Amino acid sequence: MNNQTLPFCKAICYSGYRDGQSPESGDLPSYDQVKQDLLILQGEWQSLRLYASDAHSETVLAVIRNENMSFDVMLGAYITAEVSNPECPWGGVYAPEELLVNKQDNLAQIHRLIELTNAYKDIVSSVSIGNEASVSWTDHMVTTESLVRYARLLKQGVSQPVTFCENYVPWLDKLQPLVEELDVIAIHTYPVWEYKGIEEGLAYTIENYKAVAEAYPDKQVIITEAGWATKTNGLGIEPHRVNQEFQKQYYEELMAWAEQEQVLVYYFEAFDENWKGSDDPLEPEKHWGLYKADRTPKLALQL
Repeated sequence: MNNQTLPFCKAICYSGYRDGQSPESGDLPSYDQVKQDLLILQGEWQSLRLYASDAHSETVLAVIRNENMSFDVMLGAYITAEVSNPECPWGGVYAPEELLVNKQDNLAQIHRLIELTNAYKDIVSSVSIGNEASVSWTDHMVTTESLVRYARLLKQGVSQPVTFCENYVPWLDKLQPLVEELDVIAIHTYPVWEYKGIEEGLAYTIENYKAVAEAYPDKQVIITEAGWATKTNGLGIEPHRVNQEFQKQYYEELMAWAEQEQVLVYYFEAFDENWKGSDDPLEPEKHWGLYKADRTPKLALQL
């Protein structure tokens, strides 16, 4: 059994961008919109995962504190490319000047993460130095050496457990030097992105989890993203593999396994986000929520 640095609870990834809003446009969810979202989530989940130390996350933290809500938060830094990655299918090659600016921005983001964590230390339960920045296909590649530096910076600045959120594959090789710096290993597992049908979904997730957990028996391994899309345009995910029924099945099976094994799982994700991915309305990146973008529940959460 892994050391339980973080306690088991029901946890979910939350990003509150509604139609017409996005982190790129700077049109952000308002206080009242975030409050509405958290009131929807309040009965079902105890912990929220936030992706960046930005104005949106600060609003979420303020709502939790001001409205006296019981959520705790895994707070992340959103770090961008520090090296080019020609293997990225949608463009991971950058000019040297751009990479230099990104490094400065990343350092600022880590320092902002420390600031927000200490300002909301009663709410922030853990911190992450980044998200999917070392997997082979990422468009925001960061070296393991740089991740190690960020982990050490965070450890100096906060008292909460430190992690990094990444696909399960890099943990098995390139991220080994980082593991020593972290309190918790956080993996992502998406069977449907790897051409698995619903009948293989949970078994594949468990296989991914066990591969990492067995490699590092002295560390707690948690899952910070696992989910099932409900629509696709056929690019990367075949249409016959996704619908609301399959999402419901995967969600129920995964949550039952997590509770039985006391594995902390942040389900991906709370609400559909139409700003993500391409302009195609069937783009799968837009359709992972347990709730639609209009905040109505999908089948998995319908009574």
